[in-house]
Amino acid sequence: MRRAEKKDRVNIFYVFEDLAKNPKTAGRTFLIIPKDESNPGQKTEWTYVEAYEIVLKHAAWLKNEQHVQKNEIIAMNFKNGPEFIWIWFALWSLGAVPAFMNYNLRDSAFIHSVTVSTARLLLVGSPLKDCLTDEVLQAFTPDKKGRAVDAVVLDADVQQQILAQTPYRAPDEARSGAMSSTPAMLIYTSGTTGLPKAASVQWSKPWSGVKLFSTLIGLKKDDRYLTALPLYHSSGSVLGVLQPLNTGAAVIVLPSFSPRTFMRHVHETRATGIHYIGEMCRYLVAAPPTPYDQAHNVRFAFGNGMRPDVWQKFKDRFNIPTIVEFYGATEGAGSSYVNSRNSFLRGAIGRQGTLLRMLPGQLLVKHDMNTDMPYRDPKTGFCVKCAFDEAGEALVVLDPNDIAARYVGYFGNDQATDSKILRDVLKKDDCYYRTGDLQRRDAEGRLWFVDRVGDTFRWKSENVSTLEVSQAMGEHPKVSEANVYGVEVPNADGRAGCAAIVLAGEQKMDENLARDLAAHAKQKLPLYAVPLFLRLMKTVEITGTLKHQKVQLRKQGADPEHIGEDEMYWLERGADKYVKLGERDWKRIVGGEAKL
Repeated sequence: MRRAEKKDRVNIFYVFEDLAKNPKTAGRTFLIIPKDESNPGQKTEWTYVEAYEIVLKHAAWLKNEQHVQKNEIIAMNFKNGPEFIWIWFALWSLGAVPAFMNYNLRDSAFIHSVTVSTARLLLVGSPLKDCLTDEVLQAFTPDKKGRAVDAVVLDADVQQQILAQTPYRAPDEARSGAMSSTPAMLIYTSGTTGLPKAASVQWSKPWSGVKLFSTLIGLKKDDRYLTALPLYHSSGSVLGVLQPLNTGAAVIVLPSFSPRTFMRHVHETRATGIHYIGEMCRYLVAAPPTPYDQAHNVRFAFGNGMRPDVWQKFKDRFNIPTIVEFYGATEGAGSSYVNSRNSFLRGAIGRQGTLLRMLPGQLLVKHDMNTDMPYRDPKTGFCVKCAFDEAGEALVVLDPNDIAARYVGYFGNDQATDSKILRDVLKKDDCYYRTGDLQRRDAEGRLWFVDRVGDTFRWKSENVSTLEVSQAMGEHPKVSEANVYGVEVPNADGRAGCAAIVLAGEQKMDENLARDLAAHAKQKLPLYAVPLFLRLMKTVEITGTLKHQKVQLRKQGADPEHIGEDEMYWLERGADKYVKLGERDWKRIVGGEAKL
């Protein structure tokens, strides 16, 4: 990064351009999109030099027709596909800052995401033009200060206009002045705790995708690296599309993830590496076997969030030699990873040896479950480091005099940005970034993800990890998905566990299954962690990156009147099976008569 800053070439457009102009790499394949059976004549592969010319044509259109300027934020709403990448790289070539919209958002959440970016121009892929409802267009009209958003749909006519442009390569001045801490793009949180927040992603993050992680996974020039993650998220963009730029490898971008067709695409595209997030692997392991499960050339899988109970099943079923698991966050500081070829690091998210633990970096501190804040010693006022195998919140050291060097935070949201900064942690005036994640470190130095802060809850004076309970319930052969959270129960201390489950196949909840689920939970979990409630759902709501939505479920609680058409079951103390929770049972619970 220091070398790039010194040469004033921080913008990664230069890395892409060098590959397109170097005779050794120009003709190499850059982008692969699986064939669309409905359009067999569509182009599906582009070399670096072909992609470069298309990017510059988009840059010409953006400059000449949309008057895009240096450092200007431009919102873009596209599904996975080549157009996303052409627009993204073209904006970088002009020194502009792309803001990646979550294409699943509509109405108020979509309006919020666009307006909070301060963009005056919104570019929309033709398949997503329905996002421009009357409500949205009305919100984009000039406000009292004269600010407005101009929405442009890239339909067939506009596409033709773009491709007719003479390629435009903006002068170096358009990209000058960028530093490692300068914003490169805006990427939004999933919005699981409210409206999405725009994370200001500084240039050091894309560089970590291009240089750091591609080196850690050993990406070679002949590799074909496949991602099915949405490009609007940092996993799909920074850790998907950008990694091959280090060696001139190829990236394969699937339109979306489907457990039914994923391995077929891996086989047909001759992928040598696959990009995952944990829930993808769980869906793949749960899917019916296919002829393509081991008929592939994959030598590594790279991603984050793979659960320990899925890890070996995924590795064995699909014959994956190496799994590289990393930990990090779009807006966060610091990261960790493991490169696993055997069982020693299975399920871990990092490892810290003795020397690394002595250096300033990441540490684990005890967590107060009542306040959801790091615990402070009453005598000293400072935080307390965790012992081995003790869960605590992971903190990452920041320079108190230059916080922006590692952490920029959320665009236009100082309150959310400041909430992640913790001061006076181990000594006066020090400064750390709060990850919001509970981890533990064992005696071997391995780091294990425990839960999100706020997801872990207290019941029977014990801390219950929703992740642990979800894994246990999900191991039952008749449970397809399990989303666990804590619900408030009147006249009871803490929160009781509730598992929102989806049954596999055509399975129905009957007396035998209700008894079997209770026995399974009691066998797998300590008694205090056994879910008191089961919420039977047809589907579990997830985010665009396949994470479970919990906030609304927690708000609805366990009261049968507040859960819509879902069925609620409960397990009374000493009972051997879950029974349907009716109005009379709920009154007993509320009145303190039931044994919990």
